[in-house]
Amino acid sequence: MTGPDPAAHATADDAPAREDTAPRLPAWLRLGVPALLVLLGALVFGVTTATADLSLGPHEARYDVTTDGTVTLDLGPLGTLEIDSPVPLGLGARVTVQEIPSGVTAVDPATTLTALSSDLQGYLQFFAGPQATLQDAVRALVTDALWRTLGALAAVTVLVVLGRALLGHARRDELAAALAPQARRLVAGGTVVAVGLGVLTASTGGAARGSQPVASAVFAGTPLEGARVTGRLGGVIDTYGSYAVEAYRSNTEFYARAEDSLGDAWAERSARIEAAQAEHAEQAAFTVPGEAAGTPGSTAPASPSASDAPGAPGGATGPSASPGTADAPASPSPSPTATSTPTADAREDDDATEPVVLVLVSDLHCNVGMAPVIRSLVELAGADVLLDGGDTTIDGTAVEQYCVTTFARAAGGVPVVVSPGNHDSRETEAAYRRAGATVLGGEVVEVAGVRILGDRDPRETRIGAGTSPSSAESPSEARQRLADVACEDERVDLLLIHTPPIGDAALERGCVPAQLSGHKHVRSGPEQVGAGIRFVSASTAGAAPGQPTVGPLRSTAELTVLRFDPDEARLLDYQLVRVGTDAAVSVGPRVAWPRPVPVSAAPDEIAGAAGVPTP
Repeated sequence: MTGPDPAAHATADDAPAREDTAPRLPAWLRLGVPALLVLLGALVFGVTTATADLSLGPHEARYDVTTDGTVTLDLGPLGTLEIDSPVPLGLGARVTVQEIPSGVTAVDPATTLTALSSDLQGYLQFFAGPQATLQDAVRALVTDALWRTLGALAAVTVLVVLGRALLGHARRDELAAALAPQARRLVAGGTVVAVGLGVLTASTGGAARGSQPVASAVFAGTPLEGARVTGRLGGVIDTYGSYAVEAYRSNTEFYARAEDSLGDAWAERSARIEAAQAEHAEQAAFTVPGEAAGTPGSTAPASPSASDAPGAPGGATGPSASPGTADAPASPSPSPTATSTPTADAREDDDATEPVVLVLVSDLHCNVGMAPVIRSLVELAGADVLLDGGDTTIDGTAVEQYCVTTFARAAGGVPVVVSPGNHDSRETEAAYRRAGATVLGGEVVEVAGVRILGDRDPRETRIGAGTSPSSAESPSEARQRLADVACEDERVDLLLIHTPPIGDAALERGCVPAQLSGHKHVRSGPEQVGAGIRFVSASTAGAAPGQPTVGPLRSTAELTVLRFDPDEARLLDYQLVRVGTDAAVSVGPRVAWPRPVPVSAAPDEIAGAAGVPTP
């Protein structure tokens, strides 16, 4: 008689044991793959649903990320403008212009041309510097995508935590045991789905592009070359698009000529400065100490070289200088109480500390066509700081953000310091800060070794609404507050303020040695005010009364290069750069910055200090 089979008995009893000892996925794989899939899903959700409210040209617009590989400009009932997206993975964007009336159903020639001409200046600004708009859009969409991704991850995390709490420990163990044999299949399936979604997303754009309309020939040679137009917009562009394209090309060609002219004029002036310095050094080598012009004990001013003497071409100064005419004498037009030397080109101390170079612009009024000229001057002058004297925009609106971004980019990484003007706004200031600029707010800041004080303008001007206070503080109160800050600070080298009279009190109390301003669109100074020197810049946009500041210049635009001595903490000289209405650029000589004399000085002392023979 045989007993029970032990093998059969062991098989029945040991079955669970064999299941427990079956190969399992590593812990990092069991946890890492689901986490990666969740992250990927959240990222796809965040990117494909990202949106931003910005501007496009003169209009407010909504930007939405799409997966059709196309950038689509949606003009509502007028139709769309489409261009292939440069972004990989089939990602594109839909830009919906918010201000197209819903009642527009037909193209009327008269009203269409009127609307086009009113918006043309805004679109001309946009196409003169589209990179700024694209940069703002990319930044806003990426930020929104990140927030949406984080939101999706947070939602999934909350669901997981709540699910674990509701299931309980015992139920979770049961589910884990049931799913364990299928772990490899689940991981493989999830990976296939993720890869499939990526391939599908990347391929939808190409499929969509297969049946697109023919590209419009109107945009040939412009940033929109290859764009396709649908709906009634095609009729508008075919009929009137040439107006906009012609304006765009004229604008681009004008500022390209101005940029080339600046390079030539700067090279010519630099050669003359080097020649004057060489001549001065040669004369100094054969001059007995104490007899050289301009040295202590001599009342005669230093003699500039003939080529850079006052009156040389390119040195026009003073408000009387006529735009587009031959340059006037290079006198800096100081007040009688300021010590001034006609030119500083010939004098260069090899042992002195390298000066800090400042480039001053003001009243740009959204003329982004000048951005390449500003960028070139910053590079040619070796600027350490770009100073913006305010009125960067026309009306301080959100749609002008791209103007601010364009000018900030023109600095090429050089620090930008801004004193907002009456045509700017809090939105303008915020846009400048996002672009990395230092916006003055009533405190002293130190940039490149120069201690600068400034603030926003106490008034704001809006088109159609006039001028009103920008805060509860009056202009006179702002004037006294800035003077108090300057007098309490250990050292203020420069006051940068948009409206000139706001600096009166600080200059009169002797708490700032120099002030730079704009606002008037007409250059004046440098001249002594109180115990300091004030210089008012003309418009860098070539602003003319009653004329738009977009497109080729309608009046002379001016930029100023200043040099600051960090050892003596004072301005050394200034140099005018003028862009004419014919795109010709003149670079003036370096004109010595006037030294203020004590206000209580006697007339004969003032005359002697200024280099004028006393009676």
